[in-house]
Amino acid sequence: MRFMFVGDSMTIGRAGDYTWRYRMWQHLTATLESPFEIVGPRTALYDTAADAATSHAYAAPGFPADARRHLAGWGEGWQHMAPLIGPAAREGRADVLLVSLGLIDLGFYTKAEQTAANARRFVAEARQARPRIRMVLLPVIPNVRADEDPPFAVEVARFNELLAKAVADLTTDASPILLAARPDAYEITRDTYDGTHPNASGEHRLAGEFAAVLHQAWGIGGPYRPATEA
Repeated sequence: MRFMFVGDSMTIGRAGDYTWRYRMWQHLTATLESPFEIVGPRTALYDTAADAATSHAYAAPGFPADARRHLAGWGEGWQHMAPLIGPAAREGRADVLLVSLGLIDLGFYTKAEQTAANARRFVAEARQARPRIRMVLLPVIPNVRADEDPPFAVEVARFNELLAKAVADLTTDASPILLAARPDAYEITRDTYDGTHPNASGEHRLAGEFAAVLHQAWGIGGPYRPATEA
C-alpha cells in the first residue's frame, strides 16, 4: 500500500520540525502488518532563511529518506496541487492520499466557493491518474486569524461546509473519499507554535485524526498511539 501526504505549510513543515508526516509514518510502521510505502515527488522541508523548500534538517534523524516523500508546499493550496496531483499520483502509484489543504487558499488566494471548486478538480485529476485511489481529506482548522478576522472565519466555515458536500457528492465505491474531523481537543494556543503551524502536540493530533479515520473506516492500521519522542 502506498500513501501520499498532500498539504500546505502545515504538512511540509519547516527546518527543525518533526512534521505530522513523521508521526504518521511512525504510526503506520507500528500498526501495519503488510508492507507500505510513502510516495511523492518531494522530500524537503521549508527553510525560512532561504524562503524555499531546501532543507533536510528533520528533527528526527532516524526518519528514513524514502519515508520523507510528500507533495506539500509552503504557501501552496488546492489551486496549486490540483494540476500536480495527477502526475504525482501516477508516478508514485499512490493508493491513499492523506490531504490537509485549504487554509492558505482562503487566506491569500480564493474565496470558499472557488477553493471548493479547486478541491473538486483535485479529486478529478487524482482519479484520472489512479481510478481506484482513496482519499482522506481534513477540513480547514481555523487559525488565530479566524479569531481576529470574522469575515475570514466565515469563509473557513463556508469552505468546510462545501468540502463536506463535495465529499458526499464525489465518493464512490471504486474510489472512496472520507472527510476527517477537526482533531479532538485541538487548541490553537497549545497545539501550534505561531497560531497556525502545528508544534509537537499538534503534529500528534493531526496524525491521530488521519490514523483514526483509516482504522475505523477501512481497517488500515490501528488506534493511534503516540511515540515517546517530543
